[in-house]
Amino acid sequence: MSEDHKKECIDLNISSTLDEVVSVESDPIVVPAPGPVLMHVPVTLAQRTVSTTLSANIHFDDPVLEIKDVKKRVKIIQCSLMLRPTDDPEEVFDLEPAHLFIRGFVRKNFQYASPTYRASDNCVSSEMRSHTIDIPFEISTIIPAADFISPPQRPLLNTRSEFDFFRSQKLGKGFPEKDRFLSSDLSQFHQISTQHYNQFPFCELISSEITEWDEAIDRKPLHGEAPFEEGYFHDMVEKMFLTFTIKVLQNQQAFVTVAPTPPTTL
Repeated sequence: MSEDHKKECIDLNISSTLDEVVSVESDPIVVPAPGPVLMHVPVTLAQRTVSTTLSANIHFDDPVLEIKDVKKRVKIIQCSLMLRPTDDPEEVFDLEPAHLFIRGFVRKNFQYASPTYRASDNCVSSEMRSHTIDIPFEISTIIPAADFISPPQRPLLNTRSEFDFFRSQKLGKGFPEKDRFLSSDLSQFHQISTQHYNQFPFCELISSEITEWDEAIDRKPLHGEAPFEEGYFHDMVEKMFLTFTIKVLQNQQAFVTVAPTPPTTL
């Protein structure tokens, strides 16, 4: 097959500039009358600033002459607000302390210079390398009842109940004919069950701050005639103080007052 047949069926003239076009105001479609409207919306339950400490032993496969930069990112993979369930719909918004479980990682990317072992009496050659790790953390904290911005909706318990029907049976041989066996029927099973599909709270990460302290534990001087203060290492101890702010939300039904439509201006 020739190269011409491999081209796309349409050829567009792509330019590096974009044309500026005209846009005009468009009227949105809104609720027709002002007043309270029942909406299913995320409600902010709490906003918490959490602090924890981390420690890790980090190994570099290549020798490290000098750390040039460290880029950090907090990654939350689990944020669960554990609410005590209830079987009474009238109690779902009763406030009480709740445990918040958080699990995640601190992603760290080290950019460092690695010596090439070509050293003289006044210079050291090196190459830029990169090393990325995830440092895990798992914590829990209690949110006091008074600290909730809005009350969380506690989950309703599922119910399952059995019921039977009365049955009168003959006793059989060896019993008087007038006597009867009075009980339920073991050959039948009757049950009613109810399931509630509750809304699970979720989190959003607002901000984070990391204070770190890194120290090499196996630093050795460079070989040859390199300057005496130059050296390399493979292993490092890192300690971090991590602080981050999260928002805890839950989808709830709430009445929201709709503002009247503003008058049209000419």
